[in-house]
Parts: sequence; structure tokens; C-alpha cells
Amino acid sequence: MKILSFVIPCYGSEDTIETVISSVVAKVREREDFDYEIITVNDCSPDNVLIKLKNLAADDPNIKVVNLARNFGKHPALMAGFSIVTGDYIVLIDDDGQCPVENLWELIDPLENETYDVSMAKYVEKKQSAFKNFGSRVNSWMSRTMIGKPKELEFTNFLVMRRFVLDEIVRYKNPYPYMEGLVLRVTRKIKNVTMEEHERFAGEGNFNFNKSLELWVNGFTAFSVKPLRVSSFIGMMCAVIGFIFGFVTIVRKLIIPNISVGWSSIIAILMFVGGLIMIMLGLIGEYIGRIYISLNNSPQYVIKETINVK
Repeated sequence: MKILSFVIPCYGSEDTIETVISSVVAKVREREDFDYEIITVNDCSPDNVLIKLKNLAADDPNIKVVNLARNFGKHPALMAGFSIVTGDYIVLIDDDGQCPVENLWELIDPLENETYDVSMAKYVEKKQSAFKNFGSRVNSWMSRTMIGKPKELEFTNFLVMRRFVLDEIVRYKNPYPYMEGLVLRVTRKIKNVTMEEHERFAGEGNFNFNKSLELWVNGFTAFSVKPLRVSSFIGMMCAVIGFIFGFVTIVRKLIIPNISVGWSSIIAILMFVGGLIMIMLGLIGEYIGRIYISLNNSPQYVIKETINVK
């Protein structure tokens, strides 16, 4: 009998988590060749979701609760759940009910009957705000550009992976996990399965602008040095343009001695080049800061307590 390990990061979901877990349990019980464990990670949620999780765990020993000491974010919360996984297949789902759990077996099929290592949902239409759709497009472009994600591949909130993929992912100990990068550096045998995304069961999303920006920066710097290479290229181009501009200025002055000096153009060029330099220094500083934090062994997550975890 194979074990399905569901990992659910929880934040602000006291009104939805019971429904999500009950739908998962009902779906797995449709087949006798699969058992389950549900690992819920409370990412220091400000509501009463921890109480709901403890009550659910008291009724079902297959439901495990990981309570983090503070809010670390979705990806570190996933890593905390991964640390106690015991199953053969690992399923990632959200706590808001948008993942179509009824399509679970269609999602697992490429791993059972084909040679894929990861299978994930591809939604016909994403049931989220225009801001989140924009953020998803930016994140997808960034993944293609920085870490080589195939153009036709779409990463979403509902996926299943083989155990060996998880074993490689949990070897990553740095404090800035980025799930797309971690999966792509293990395997490219990934399949999208088309399905319909649900509306949220209740409430609103917690992924605000600050969290989106943090995710984009993490994606830019976690698994690629391409931004530094782009900075070097821009610096070279500015140097070439500056040399050409200086040469043209000297030639014009020799041909037309009385030509007026363009103070405004000089200031504009200085502001432009100065801005580029500051951006590049900031980018380098971001890399150096992350190196410093990693060398200080800053934790991905801190587990405060666990329930039903042996």
C-alpha cells in the first residue's frame, strides 16, 4: 500500500481548513491501495486555525500538526512539512479550498502510469484577483528567464511529486527556499494536468504586495547569478555609450569651436548612469546580504510544537 503525504501550509484559514481536510480524506478513501497522512503547518496564523487543527488531529492520528514559532512564509512552511513526510507521493495543496481535490487521481496518474516525476495542475482559468494574476505572470517570466523553466510549463498550488524529489529538496538548508527552483534543479520530467480551479471557500487571499515582492526577489537571487551578469552587461554598454558620446563631443568641439556646452545633457546622463550604478550596487548588496545570513545559519523555520508526529 502506498502512502500519500499531503502538506498544507495554513495561514488565516480557520473557516476553510476543516472542509479542505475532509475533502482530502474522503477522496483518498475512495481507493484501498492508498493510505494517507495530512501534514498541516500553522505558519503562526493570527486566527484560531491552530485550535481547529488540534481538534482535527485529536480525532484522526493521520492528521499531523506542525506549529511554527513565527510567520516564516509559505515556502519555508512547506519545507517544515517536508521534514516529517513519510509517504511515497507528496501532494502540495493550499488551505483555502481552491485546489480541486476531486482531480487527485488524474494528477497522480502520470506518476503511476508514465515516467514523470512531478505532476501539477494547470488551470483553465485562475480564480484570483487581477493583481495576483499579474504577479503570477511576472513570476512565470522570471522563472523562465532566471532558472530555465520551460515556457509551456505552469507551476501552480496543486502538485504531486515522487519521494526522491522531496528527498533532494530537503537537502537545501539555506534560509531562502524557492519551490520552483528546488523542483527544477532535481528534475525536468514534469507534467501539467488541465483542470478547473475552485473559488475560495471563504475569506480573502493573504498574498499581498510585500509577499509578492519578496517572492520575486527570492526567485531572482536564490538559484541564478544571471542578474549579476545582466548588471555587468549593462555596465559595459554604458561604458561603450559613454566612450562614443565623449568621442562625438570632442569631434564636434574641434569642428565647431563655438558650440555651447550642454550642461543639462551632462546632468541627465549623470543621473541615468548614477541610477544604474545604485541599482547594480543594490543587487550586489542583496546577494551579499543573503550570503551573510546563510553563513550565520539563519533557520528556514523554527518548529515550536508538533502533534501526532513520531
